Amino acid sequence: MAPSVAELQTQLAATSIDQAKAALNDKRLDLSAKYPPHSDVDEKLSLVEPFGCTDPGSRADKSLPNLIGDHAAVHHLSPYIGSELSGVQISQLSKEGLDELGLFAAQRKLLIFRDQDFHDLSPERQIEIARHFGPIHAHPTTPNIKGYPEFLNLVREPGPSNFFEYRLEAFNSHVFWHTDVSFEAQPPSATFFWLLDQPELGGDTLFLSTVEAYNRLSPEFKKRLEGLTALHSGVEQIEESRKRNGPTRREGVQSIHPVVRVHPVTGEKALYINPAFTRHIVGFKKEESDFLLKFLYDHIAKGADFQVRANYLPGTVVIWDNRVTNHTAVPDFSREKRRHALRLTPQGEVPIPATA
Repeated sequence: MAPSVAELQTQLAATSIDQAKAALNDKRLDLSAKYPPHSDVDEKLSLVEPFGCTDPGSRADKSLPNLIGDHAAVHHLSPYIGSELSGVQISQLSKEGLDELGLFAAQRKLLIFRDQDFHDLSPERQIEIARHFGPIHAHPTTPNIKGYPEFLNLVREPGPSNFFEYRLEAFNSHVFWHTDVSFEAQPPSATFFWLLDQPELGGDTLFLSTVEAYNRLSPEFKKRLEGLTALHSGVEQIEESRKRNGPTRREGVQSIHPVVRVHPVTGEKALYINPAFTRHIVGFKKEESDFLLKFLYDHIAKGADFQVRANYLPGTVVIWDNRVTNHTAVPDFSREKRRHALRLTPQGEVPIPATA
């Protein structure tokens, strides 16, 4: 019996979907192939020199006419963190629009931009846009793009040896909350992240608001935290890379930052500690410091009501404010799948301490 019209339409639709998926996969592979990870063990970087910093958000029109105006659709993911934007092209924003992007990122902590052409821009243009928010951090140990040390270039390849292997083997939970390179004297501000290649299912990123984490604490506990400082260290990361014969582009650095910092534009107070780089509370004995930090890490990790999940539809660019967030990759996809991501990480001001 010949197939019915409805059956033919179903077959045609399925064929079209398969063709679209194939075309999308081809584009992802083409994009990924353009940016192979580069890990020259002889490449060296100088230490980051102090620099003056005026946050672009401080110049922004608070009504956001150049970013949102009447042309963009905005969907808030939660009351505390995360907004999804469509109808905005980051590449087309004016300087005023980029200032407003900085302000909105500070206010909402995480912005997810859909349907972007950012992936197709040249590395020079991508760097130019990100540099609007500050000098771009060059990572001392992770792969970059040859000739462009500003890029963090992370590929999880299929097989037993990949970027997340140490988490998969050593821990029951593969979640690892952190804020990027907080060991720098002037840590990151607004941060750009996008995927070139990704598994069909999984590979999202979790984000949380460290402003809301701070707000949940009792008034007396807040007073005890304000004025405390903590040591953040990148020394261990350098040593680990050296053990693996990876890049060590400069020696590790350590910085002391306030446990509670103030955002320079919004004035919001945020916890500024993370298990990746925070080593101890200055002036506390080890048991005291470990106890306090464990409480704060548990408080952050358990705060599901001030966390959101970002997924990566084709054309997505995610921008977050590292000063008021923690995030973690979610390596929940098969080890036989591939995930290739790029990050540009502008640096901001010396953290401003909160005062009781």
